[in-house]
Amino acid sequence: MDQDNQFLRVVEYSNHCVMLLLAAIVLMVVSLSALPFLNNRLNAVDQKKQDTPVQKFAELPSSWTPPDSLAIPQTPKGDLIRYGRELIAHTSVYLGPNGTVMQMSNGMNCQNCHLKAGKKIFGNNYSAVSSTYPKFRSRSGTIETIEKRVNDCIERSLNGKPLKDGSRELNAFVAYISWVGKDVDKDVVPKGAGLWDVPLLDRAASPVKGKIVFENQCALCHGKDGMGIKYENGVEWKYPPLWGESSYNTGAGLFRLSRFAGYVKANMPNGATFDNPILTDEEAWDVAAYVNSMPRPHKTFVGDWPDISKKPF
Repeated sequence: MDQDNQFLRVVEYSNHCVMLLLAAIVLMVVSLSALPFLNNRLNAVDQKKQDTPVQKFAELPSSWTPPDSLAIPQTPKGDLIRYGRELIAHTSVYLGPNGTVMQMSNGMNCQNCHLKAGKKIFGNNYSAVSSTYPKFRSRSGTIETIEKRVNDCIERSLNGKPLKDGSRELNAFVAYISWVGKDVDKDVVPKGAGLWDVPLLDRAASPVKGKIVFENQCALCHGKDGMGIKYENGVEWKYPPLWGESSYNTGAGLFRLSRFAGYVKANMPNGATFDNPILTDEEAWDVAAYVNSMPRPHKTFVGDWPDISKKPF
């Protein structure tokens, strides 16, 4: 009888060992099968860290605070500055196809590209204009004044005609732009000026993928056809056209892929900022490729980029 009990204990112990071994094997199989998923999750986290510029700019807080428009002086010079701000914010009202002053542009507002009337960090702001102009620009290969730069924008982004030197409107543009950067020392470029530099991809930007980004992230405001949405007054664009006859022409800065990618990375969709972006780097490049592949006014500027190596892509 003792031998039978001993035998049963041995069998029971053996069965227990077998069960433990089987459990260990199952656990190992499950762990191995989960490795690809875990790797993907880790890679996604790493990619998100790369795409979020907080770390890159942790040591670069904005050192420029735009002046309050309410502080514009109540003087004749202040009146010119205020008129310049009006022209920036409501260009179409004054200079658009049905402008009250003249009809010489495509109907977009300067503010459609220079966000918050040229005051948004990494939103094409005017912080460094007064401090750095006159300056040499590679696009023209010459020393340019602020007046020249304003007319460049009008001819390219607004697909319009240049303002006459000495005109009240050109003087007003220059007065406001200079006032925005009035607190910036000469030859200083504040942090947050210009556009965000999006890291290059290890592949070509894809218009095909960009179309998907546009449909998911941009079409709600700019329309499925990319033609924009106007305010109820029918004069100004609430959300500007991204292509078509009313959009910027092929000579505009945003027609450069790198510039468009930097613009949307730090500003789009609505609500995005440089330190809290919505699009990934890949999405920014791809949607830039898609938008700039669409038809728009073609305009040749003879003399552009005399040193072609300086031309951004």
